[in-house]
This record gives sequence, C-alpha cells and structure tokens, in this order.
Amino acid sequence: MTTETGEPKSATGKGSLPPPKKTPLGEAHRRLGAKMIDFGGWWMPVSYPSGIIEEHRTTRSAVGVFDVCHMGEVHFKGPRAAEAVQRLVTNDVGKLGDGRALYAMSCWPAGGIVDDLIVYRFGAQHFLIVVNAANVSKDVRWFRENVGNWCDLVDASDETGLIAFQGPRAESALQTLTATPLSSLRSFDFVASAEVAGVRASIARTGYTAEDGFELFCASTDAARLWDALVETAGMVGGKPVGLGARDTLRLEGRLSLYGNDLTDETTPLEAGLGWAVKLEVPLFIGHDALAAQRQAGVTRKLAGFVMRGRGVARHGYPILDGGGRVVGEVTSGGPGPTVGKNIGMGYVPAALAEPGVTLVIDCRGKMVEADVVKGPFYRRAPVNQIGGAYAPPAQGKS
Repeated sequence: MTTETGEPKSATGKGSLPPPKKTPLGEAHRRLGAKMIDFGGWWMPVSYPSGIIEEHRTTRSAVGVFDVCHMGEVHFKGPRAAEAVQRLVTNDVGKLGDGRALYAMSCWPAGGIVDDLIVYRFGAQHFLIVVNAANVSKDVRWFRENVGNWCDLVDASDETGLIAFQGPRAESALQTLTATPLSSLRSFDFVASAEVAGVRASIARTGYTAEDGFELFCASTDAARLWDALVETAGMVGGKPVGLGARDTLRLEGRLSLYGNDLTDETTPLEAGLGWAVKLEVPLFIGHDALAAQRQAGVTRKLAGFVMRGRGVARHGYPILDGGGRVVGEVTSGGPGPTVGKNIGMGYVPAALAEPGVTLVIDCRGKMVEADVVKGPFYRRAPVNQIGGAYAPPAQGKS
C-alpha cells in the first residue's frame, strides 16, 4: 500500500500500524523501477521491470543481486560466546573453525522452531547469528532471555547492510571488485574483513538460491555504494537485480524451507526434514530432549515435496488430499518452477504419505490436480556446461 507519491504507508491506511521499514537501498530500487511491496513490515522490491521469470533465469544462468538488508544480525562476544550460541541452536557449533559458518535452527523447549538461521564464527569469542527479518524482535528477545547474561549480545541489524550476489558467474564477476581471492573459499567459508569496490565488507560463500554465490555484509551507510557497484558488475556478465518474487521461486526449486510457511513455531526440524542440522549428541541446546524423544518415537507427519502432474498451481494454504479424497494436509509453499519446467510445492502430510512415489491430490480452488511426491531438491545446481538446462528428475537430497 502506498501514498500518492509511492511511499509506503500502514497496511490499514488509517495510520494505526507503523509504515513498513525501508532498507538503505530504497532509493536504488526506485531508480531501477522496482515494484515495491510491504513484506513482513519491510518495504521491499518484489520485481524489477524485466519480471520475476527473467530474474529467476538470470540468476540460474549468470548472476542476480539481492537486497537482503532486512535480515537480522546478532553478535555474541566474550569468553562464553560459544557456549551461549550452542545453547540456542541445534547444530554443532563446536565443529566450526574461524571463518566458517553453518545452518541451524533455534527451537522452543517443545521442539518447535523459533527460527532457522546461519551461525558465523569470527573467533573463539565472537560469533554472528543471521536471522530472518520478520523474526528479529522475537529472536533477540529469546536470545536475551536465555543467554543474555552469558556474553555480550549485540543486535546490529539496523547498522548492517547485507547484499546477496548469486549465480554461476558470481565468483568471476565479484573477483573484479576485490583483491580477496574468492576461488579458495569453500561453501560456507567467509572472510571477516575484506574490501569490495572500496567498501569494507565481510564476504561469505553462503546464500539461499540453490546457486553458488556470496553474501556481503557491510555498514548500512555503505550499502547503497556497494549495491551500485555490484549491479553494474553483474550487468557486465548478463546479470541484474532480483526481487522477492524470483527469490521465492529460486529457493523453492532448491527445496529450501521458508520460515512462516514451511517452518513455524508448531513444526519441528525433524518433521521438516532438517534432521541433518540437529545434533543430538550435543545435549546443551534448548529443545534437545523433545527432539530426542521425537526421533526415538518417529514423526507422525513430514514435509513432502511434490511435482504437479497437471496444469494446476499449488499455492500456500491449498488443501492436500490422499487418494481416497480425505484432506490430509495443506500446501506450505508452491508455484511454478521456471528452471525445472514443472509446477512444484511442499506441504505437511502423514509420514506414510510423504514417501517418494505416493500420489497426492491438491485442491486448487476446486480443481483437483494429482501430484507425485518426490525426494530431494527439485533443482540441483548442474555442471557449468549444463547450467540453465532442462528439468531433470530430483536427485537424492539432504532431506
């Protein structure tokens, strides 16, 4: 919702809610002609004039530049920083070395997911947790309640800019802007202090598009200058800025879960197929006992990925039926997969119906469309000479 000048206003239009927050890149998006929306309280670009499909394909074939400044950054510093972070997350922080990151979840005592996040280790006494934008307040409150007196906990979300640079040409393009050697960085490596286009930044080989690429942290006051340099450099290799619309289709093809859709306070990592990020041999973290009991008993429902047989498009909230016409769940994420060339989706169903080969039925506003349950990502990054190629059957995945 906008004012006559295109500025964001409250969702009710009556001023009863605060207007959405802006990232440091608002003016850059306006100049690029972005279509802006209120996304979870943030004024964000959903697409640029080229459109969602073209932005999706550009990321798969070249490089996409994403404004992710709305994400939250929380630093943990001090002698007990590692202990504090381990108390909060399900993965094994102890195996992290300096300059390494890992994916994890923070859980409630009953095992539901507070948030999914990435932990970066800067040093033995300094860790960074990056959390979802919509959860920053909830997460910081949860962190402070549980480990706030264990270490120095700093919410740096407002002072930090974050830009993702994703795609098969990300490394070669980004290398033209920095003297830091990028080819030596493995997936989930990061360099704490570097210079990119004259801007001090941290360079992380992380992202959420199922492509190779980087995420660049900088001071929020430097974000616009870094963004302009990245967009210009991306353009030299056929890349472009990408909005939230394509970001969603990219992560869906990679079968990467979205908090608020596929992950919630009421779902557990084991139900979501994220058991690989739960290290029960590390007994310290909150939710450990509940997840240990659930693993022993077995989950009764699971997040299933499916490919539509017909032309229907599965959308969030659509009912899922079994072969007998009984409603057994609902779609949590769904839509077209521009690269795989199929309509795809995910949803929670009874565990026995989440097995590959099972046929489900999606109620697409009264049109019943069959869908095949599949295992693993819908799209897996291909060798360079096959990037952007045709749909291939889903391979064995981490889920």
